Amino acid sequence: MYLIYFFLTIYVLAMLFVLFYSFAQAHLLYHFFRFKNKANQETDQIPEELPIVTVQLPVYNELYVVERLIDAVAKFNYPKEKLEIQLLDDSTDETAEIIKDSIQKYPEIDFQYIHRKLRTGFKAGALREGLKEAKGEFIAIFDADFVPDPDFLTKTIGHFSNEKVGMVQTRWTHLNEDYSILTRLQAFALDAHFMVEQMGRNQQEAFINFNGTGGIWKKSCILDAGNWQDDTLTEDLDLSYRAQQKGWEFVYRPDIKSPAELPPVMSAIKSQQFRWTKGGAECAAKHLGDVLQKPFGFKVKFHATAHLLNAVIFIAVLLVSLSSIPVWWAFYQGMIPESYFQGAAVFLVGFVIIALVYFVANLSLVNYSWRGIGRFLWELPLFLSVSMGLALHNSQAVWEGLTGKKSPFIRTPKYNLSKENKNWSKNIYNSWKIPLTTYLEGVLALVFIAMVILSIQTGTYEMLVFHSMLAVGYGLVSWESFRGSRVG
Repeated sequence: MYLIYFFLTIYVLAMLFVLFYSFAQAHLLYHFFRFKNKANQETDQIPEELPIVTVQLPVYNELYVVERLIDAVAKFNYPKEKLEIQLLDDSTDETAEIIKDSIQKYPEIDFQYIHRKLRTGFKAGALREGLKEAKGEFIAIFDADFVPDPDFLTKTIGHFSNEKVGMVQTRWTHLNEDYSILTRLQAFALDAHFMVEQMGRNQQEAFINFNGTGGIWKKSCILDAGNWQDDTLTEDLDLSYRAQQKGWEFVYRPDIKSPAELPPVMSAIKSQQFRWTKGGAECAAKHLGDVLQKPFGFKVKFHATAHLLNAVIFIAVLLVSLSSIPVWWAFYQGMIPESYFQGAAVFLVGFVIIALVYFVANLSLVNYSWRGIGRFLWELPLFLSVSMGLALHNSQAVWEGLTGKKSPFIRTPKYNLSKENKNWSKNIYNSWKIPLTTYLEGVLALVFIAMVILSIQTGTYEMLVFHSMLAVGYGLVSWESFRGSRVG
């Protein structure tokens, strides 16, 4: 009986964390509705005397997309004498030759090619190295899979007339969101972050984060905050928290779009997810204590806690899913009173709020159209299921981040898929290695399929929906992981 209460305690504590996180999301959703029509669109004024801007393009083995990137930044509507573009190239393949050939097409633009033989510090190291030679007072950054708006610089530079502003972040949009169900689900998640979370935090002056690309910094802000550091896998989140703790203000512009590519294959998605979740956990270990101890207001501390610990939601979901099995069995055997389950219904509020955030964020982008509602009604449960299916993989990343285990910066392969080029399997950067967690995901899919069958057979339906979603989530994640490997 003590063992049952142990699992019940784990279940309740994990659900309490989900509930705490959902309250933070609900507060962000409230501010999203309150400020969505006032989102910084008033500062489009272009300074009379435009400053020098350096555009940094960190690149590592990007032969499929680097030429597209160079062509895009060459179209910036900005005085050529005030524009410097740095190619920060750590490549070890023919990407270097593609870059050299591509920049020759634009002799009128100040392209600076910086090649490092040693990839010290990974992306953070490349940005830090480029900053030493940057001529610009402001630093715009774009990853290799982005296609920036030609008016990006003129739309953002006006915000720096406020001396306190250190960074302006724009909203990612998606070049290939309709490529497959996997890209649609990624777009579904990212749109919630860029609509509700970034807007909700920024409009109440809580800390937001630079998203690693699609943003522009004041150079003095970067240096004042301690420059780019490589002790976490999310150098963007790390610098964001250091800068805002020193009093710099950030501006988020959801109306300025920065199009980018979404990874179309599960191995690439998992690589990206692992880096984001582990890096977020590393930043939590590095910054959360300082934020809580410093004299910031309650809203700043509350949302910084939820923000830095958001990846822990995967550990909570994993614990809830695993502990739900013995809890279900104990309930079926009459060892847990039915009143416990009735009381636990309050925890469903957390999942409802989280679902509502994603639903509203995505519908707002299509003006709440009936067609959008119809599409999101099936995408939402599938998205939640797949998110649960990634819990095992991402929990490993979070645990490593919180405990200080170091690992290299693994880049996400870029594909440059189009109507003419739909085949991702020929990408030479694909990873065909199958980690142990993929096999475990398959096992968990079978376990929760069995739980669904048992629930139906015994007429014990209290956890049927939850276990069904876990079965679908783990099954789809595992299937897509193995399918990608078979193609290889």
